[in-house]
Amino acid sequence: MGHLYGERRAERVGEAKLDCLGLMMWRPSLLLLLLLLRSGVQGKPSPDAGPHSQGRVHQAAPLSEAPHDDAHGNFQYDHEAFLGREVAKEFDQLSPEESRARLGRIVDRMDRAGDGDGWVSLAELRAWIAHTQQRHIRDSVSAAWNTYDTDRDGRVGWEELRNATYGHYEPGEEFHDVEDAETYKKMMARDERRFRVADQDGDSMATREELTAFLHPEEFPHMRDIVIAETLEDLDKNKDGYVQVEEYIADLYSAEPGEEEPAWVRTEREQFRDFRDLNKDGRLDGSEVGHWVLPPAQDQPLVEANHLLHESDTDKDGRLSKAEILSNWNMFVGSQATNYGEDLTRHHDEL
Repeated sequence: MGHLYGERRAERVGEAKLDCLGLMMWRPSLLLLLLLLRSGVQGKPSPDAGPHSQGRVHQAAPLSEAPHDDAHGNFQYDHEAFLGREVAKEFDQLSPEESRARLGRIVDRMDRAGDGDGWVSLAELRAWIAHTQQRHIRDSVSAAWNTYDTDRDGRVGWEELRNATYGHYEPGEEFHDVEDAETYKKMMARDERRFRVADQDGDSMATREELTAFLHPEEFPHMRDIVIAETLEDLDKNKDGYVQVEEYIADLYSAEPGEEEPAWVRTEREQFRDFRDLNKDGRLDGSEVGHWVLPPAQDQPLVEANHLLHESDTDKDGRLSKAEILSNWNMFVGSQATNYGEDLTRHHDEL
């Protein structure tokens, strides 16, 4: 595992470059990644591991990286927004007939998930798009669930999560067998603090939803304060309660002796001055950190749902019939260019 965490500096440099384009996003917890990679392997996580050392939260991922270019007949953005990126790749391999048939089944599911009145409303369409965009999060939690839920009772206790991540120790003997025991103790305490916030009913047992909040706190409003606190702790090296510009830059870039500061780093300094430091006092307080890492977000699924409704509602009654959707099927899914086969084969109630 050492090489994985040894690459953090390079990853952050790449992320900072993306940030200049406004494309950075919160990545899944390194604790989850650690567990997946450690499957069947014993040993402690690196001192850089754990949810506290993941990349900074900047903004939600766009529904698609493709250009929104309907005017020129390019519906890839709509396909990925409606289906999710991975499913859209699968649809790319389907014939037009199969694509339309599967779209028809999706329409039925959207309506059943709503009021079941035979029409697809704006709210049902928005809910579907939001659902598809969250699929990767649900999948990542499902992939790790059995690693955490060691007693198979359908819940994950803090002790289960702790032991699966750090190994089992008798009380008072935590990390007696590693060199930097205090660092590991701090890591574990921080993970426990996040777990307690995610555990909304306070029973020390995480449901699937609560575990999702632990692993993906950026998706849950009640986790906002812990995300801000963790970011401040990571960046505020002099522990004055603020993030200075040099602390901000140091988290992204470490200059070699004699190396000229790259242009993208100078751009980051400008970003800090012009957009991060809202009150222009030369530093970021907790509120400004929150605005940076979890900015007010546009409801992207609603924007796309409105777009699809506007383009497909031929009788302008404010809702979509199955016939209207299928008549404009190439905007929703296309052919030899879309996908939903994966979810149609799953036996989940969520669809």
